[in-house]
Amino acid sequence: MKRILLIVTGGIAAYKALELVRLATKADIGVTAVLTRSGAQFVTPLSLQALTGSKVYQDLFSLTDESEMGHIELSRAADLVVVAPATADILAKMTAGLADDLASTLLLATDKPVLVAPAMNVRMWQHPATSANMATLIQRGVLVVEPDEGPMACGEYGPGRLAEPPAIFAAIQAALNKGPLRGRHAIVTSGPTHEPIDPVRFIANRSSGKQGHAIASALAALGARVTLISGPVSLPDPPGLTTIHVETAREMQSAVQAALPADIAVCAAAVGDWRTATEAGQKIKKGGGAPPSLALAENPDILAGISAPGPQRPRLVVGFAAETEKLEEHAATKRARKGCDWLVANNVGGTGIMGGNENEVLLLTETDSAHWDRMNKLAVAQRLAAKIGDYFK
Repeated sequence: MKRILLIVTGGIAAYKALELVRLATKADIGVTAVLTRSGAQFVTPLSLQALTGSKVYQDLFSLTDESEMGHIELSRAADLVVVAPATADILAKMTAGLADDLASTLLLATDKPVLVAPAMNVRMWQHPATSANMATLIQRGVLVVEPDEGPMACGEYGPGRLAEPPAIFAAIQAALNKGPLRGRHAIVTSGPTHEPIDPVRFIANRSSGKQGHAIASALAALGARVTLISGPVSLPDPPGLTTIHVETAREMQSAVQAALPADIAVCAAAVGDWRTATEAGQKIKKGGGAPPSLALAENPDILAGISAPGPQRPRLVVGFAAETEKLEEHAATKRARKGCDWLVANNVGGTGIMGGNENEVLLLTETDSAHWDRMNKLAVAQRLAAKIGDYFK
């Protein structure tokens, strides 16, 4: 029997945890519940105990509990740790590595996958601190069930409502069963490339790698074996997948070719279009006259290369296009020119897109197009990964 450790934190939506337990037990998934002090203001330990059929844990310093199981064993006895609802407070504690109560201590001590279902006021969900925390958690491999949009108990409207129990339960089943991409190999490129001018200067762009890294983690969460090929970024390597570090476009091309064969290729990297034709062996010095001219050479087209017909072409190739004008027109032209199956286009002329935590994209497939409103890059990654999962079903 699969088992989950369910952590119920404070929030008006805590009552939905009871329905989540019912769905899990009906599917023969064992549930051990942990209830925080604030969570107990909304649901009772007795309710959770009646539905789980086992003791509900609340106190970090219970000597009886420590002698029987201990917080270390409790944190590792299940196949999956689920936090639902997950408040802004518990997400901040997870990000900072705090451990001042039983729930946060278990989350810090566990070596099992963690899934969170956030629920909070719309302003709290959209606050830069929460956005940054979510971005950090996804980079660490935490699975997320995005909150719904709608009216809230406080009277406001917007994203932040806890996802409905069936949606959370579907994510739990995918995590326990390794998801719809189990057995598939995905290659994801991410970040910028740095094309050297001389030993201290290079040609680059503003890509942070946040979107590509989030996509790699989201595909891994659905069971794919992921090879992430990353240009120079300041992000940590996502856990649970293989990361290959490169610097230039030519190095990225070689790494992509070496990683084949693959079922899926997501080319999210902002690969430099040009490099200097000749790299100076020493730092170019100012001589008091006119600045030196740089002769440029075109870099290899990684997306077009992997999209070309052949025995090693992935079954699904997804390209990215960063545009500053005529988004739909340029995206459609690029998809046809490159030969990829899908193309994710975004207008990077907007504030906070290139290098930021949010994205607003247009997805073009073989048959249709869809505009996704501006959202956290984590949400974009999960939505794209889910669509890829559906494709392979």
